[in-house]
Amino acid sequence: KVKEALKEPLRKSREKQESKKEESKDEEEKKKARKGKDATDRKDKKAADVEKVKKDSDKAKKDRGKEKGSDKTAKSKETPKKSASEKDIQVGKDKETKKAGLKERSVPAQPPSPEPEEPNQPAEKPYVEPGKVSITSKKKKKPKLLNKFDKTIKAELDAAEKLRKKGKAEEALRAFEALVSQYPQSPRARYGKAQSEDDLAEKMRSNEMLQKAINTYDEVVSLPNVPSDLIKLSLKREADRQQFLGRMRGSLLTLQKLVQLFPSDTSFKNDLGVGYLLIGDNSNAKKVYEEVLSMAPNDGFAKVHYGFILKAENKIAESIPYLKEGLESGDPGTDDGRFYFHLGDALQRMGDQEAYKWYELGYQRGHFASVWQRSLYNVKGLKAQPWWTARETGYTELVKSLEKNWKLIRDEGLSVMDKKRSFFLPEDENLREKGDWSQFTLWQQGRKNENACKSVPKTCALLERFPEATGCRRGQIKYSVMHPGTHVWPHTGPTNCRLRMHLGLVIPREGCRIRCAQDNRTWEEGKVLIFDDSFEHEVWQDAESSRLIFIVDVWHPELTAQQRRTLPAI
Repeated sequence: KVKEALKEPLRKSREKQESKKEESKDEEEKKKARKGKDATDRKDKKAADVEKVKKDSDKAKKDRGKEKGSDKTAKSKETPKKSASEKDIQVGKDKETKKAGLKERSVPAQPPSPEPEEPNQPAEKPYVEPGKVSITSKKKKKPKLLNKFDKTIKAELDAAEKLRKKGKAEEALRAFEALVSQYPQSPRARYGKAQSEDDLAEKMRSNEMLQKAINTYDEVVSLPNVPSDLIKLSLKREADRQQFLGRMRGSLLTLQKLVQLFPSDTSFKNDLGVGYLLIGDNSNAKKVYEEVLSMAPNDGFAKVHYGFILKAENKIAESIPYLKEGLESGDPGTDDGRFYFHLGDALQRMGDQEAYKWYELGYQRGHFASVWQRSLYNVKGLKAQPWWTARETGYTELVKSLEKNWKLIRDEGLSVMDKKRSFFLPEDENLREKGDWSQFTLWQQGRKNENACKSVPKTCALLERFPEATGCRRGQIKYSVMHPGTHVWPHTGPTNCRLRMHLGLVIPREGCRIRCAQDNRTWEEGKVLIFDDSFEHEVWQDAESSRLIFIVDVWHPELTAQQRRTLPAI
């Protein structure tokens, strides 16, 4: 009983505690329930609010749409009037263009050309195609290269083309050859084969492989249902590769085919004009550019080339507006050093100091080393100054030998003048404003003229000891006679790779002088003058008797032996 009495309070205490726990648990569950209900209420409220906002937004959009529609209707009524006004303005512009003749722009495309090692020489006679072609800022339409059939095998064509673009020329060629074998009438497969052969020719440096590519490009055009864009690309590339191989007449035939197929495309006519210039046919080139300018009066490419031809014909004043407007057009193919060179030269001959503005612009464009040094066949980094001393050149032995033997050289030259005057040929580079200037050449581009040297054997024997002169493939060794009343226009030589020595042989006391850059000098008998003829120079012969000098070109002293061996001749 005592035990029971003791256990009873403990039992009641436990029951009480358990009862409290139960109450606490119930209270917690009630709180959770209330919390969940509140969250649900909030969620429902939020959804209702969102729905309301959405309905309001839709209503606002509908209202705005109605307003916009009414505005659009109002505007559509005004549009025809505005378009008519713009049309009138355009017609007015067209009329002004026809009157002006040469102000609208046309953007001719040029065939891709191999980059030359150096820029081209400014020569009025043999034309050399610009090595670099400007890229038009206008977006070009992607050419359509697939006909209906080729679209059905596009996946196979794309796979082969992917190999080519990755530079895997051999694999690409095999892939395209397989496609051509399987689908012989596929123009795109054939074109891909030509491109792969073209790539491989460059990789292998193989003219034989390049000829295969040329043949395959030609095959593309002969297939049925060839897209026009593919014909254009094939023939343009074929003509370009023919030019690269020196097949100028073959290239000309290809360009003529392009013009016949696409007579309204002035860019192909421009290319054809270049083709004629490359074979020295200025007459036909001129006709082509006249035709282009009649079709597109503001074609900048045609203008600069037409101006170039006019200047070669010595139509100096007529050439200036074409050269100037062509350069100002900024059209692809116009930003070429030769056009700046010839425009400046033409302006100088007309006594117009604006020439130096164009020389400055040519310099800023990177075509000239400086305003005064305007040669275009250049090696960068060579020391550049108008006048040199023998010590500065390092060719002191040559200078000493020339000065020591000047009378021997003079006497042999005078003997030729007396007995074989026909050996002295008139200057033929259109450098004289007036007068009589002739030359008798012993070495040209590093090659000895054996017949000429038979007339002056001692002089030639003397020079054989100096390969810096006889081996200079960018220069000459010659006698030069200038008669009274002669003026040589300001001009520059083609390259900075040579220096020019003048040995005085027969020099009148007064009236003969030479300017190089801004410095004037005179000749002395038995003395050598040395200058860099890539700088502008000018000559006056106002004496009462003839002037005879001996000219010896030498390699620029800073050229390496490797450069002297590998630089192409000029």
